[in-house]
Amino acid sequence: MKTDLTDTTSSKINKALVLGRRAIGTPAVGMVLTLVIVTDEENAYDALKAANEASREHPSRTLVVIKRVSRSPRDRSKARLDAEVRLGADASTGETVVLRLYGEVGDHAQSVVLPLLLPDAPVVVWWPVNSPTDPAKDPLGALAQRRVTDTYAAEQPIQELTARANAYTPGDTDLSWTRITPWRSMLAAALDQVVCEVTSAEVEGEEFNPSVELLAMWLAERLKVPVRRSKSAGPGLTSVRMETNAGPIVLDRPDGSLATLSIQGQPDRAVALKRRETAELIAEELRRLDPDDTYATALKFGLERLDEEASTTAPEVAAEPVTEPAPAAKPAAKKAPAKKAAAK
Repeated sequence: MKTDLTDTTSSKINKALVLGRRAIGTPAVGMVLTLVIVTDEENAYDALKAANEASREHPSRTLVVIKRVSRSPRDRSKARLDAEVRLGADASTGETVVLRLYGEVGDHAQSVVLPLLLPDAPVVVWWPVNSPTDPAKDPLGALAQRRVTDTYAAEQPIQELTARANAYTPGDTDLSWTRITPWRSMLAAALDQVVCEVTSAEVEGEEFNPSVELLAMWLAERLKVPVRRSKSAGPGLTSVRMETNAGPIVLDRPDGSLATLSIQGQPDRAVALKRRETAELIAEELRRLDPDDTYATALKFGLERLDEEASTTAPEVAAEPVTEPAPAAKPAAKKAPAKKAAAK
């Protein structure tokens, strides 16, 4: 059931929700939270589709806030609110309200959203694109217990991670962190199978992927070892290699679907490690509404510290095998005159 409201108000939208529930025969409200999606017209369809799929696990009232930019100065001076109310089969298991804000109303989106929030229910705000620098200080973010961003969609994803660390507030999270949950679980399970000490690690993935940096910072913070990052053609994360005193532990996923776990002294095992859709990522984030302390610790570890530890320890590791065999230096001295003669 769809109801279009032009040049409306929040009270009229609430009234349309009540009348719509009665019309489809479900007057009771059985939703567990309010999900506010702040996006543009271009990304609204994909974000709403992902939210509707996630609502099968978490029935919620979804408010899509779209700030429309008018072309002419005259239209920009006019404030208007249009809404589309979806109930029943058109809104999956919850309720959906698409809000289009014109003119000055776009600068006061929190005043429009506040009367539409479910009473006594948690609020989650999600920015699929163009997230604010400090989500907690954003007018809409201040209404929420959880604030979800996605640095992978930013123009400069790696620099965006530093901004997220500087502005972190308990309740912030990022879908780039959610994407590596299966990797973290698999690596932790692999270390539980072997009694060993990790000496170093390497994370391989496509360039400018914040998930690679977050996984590297998590490993460096938890294992207290230097972690090096290397580039690959992708997709996403492709490999993690941990050097231990009992042999290497490698988790390799070259095709973005099936991974291979290799542990020294054990047969290789195939592991399902498929890249997940946005709906699965949002559903995972809605399962917990308390602050993610693990994400905060990994994020605050810092990219600069990660680079410093990897660069300062790498020369020492490379120098050890060269200084041990003394006779190896003699053949190198004999080859030097031959090179000079060839040059002449």
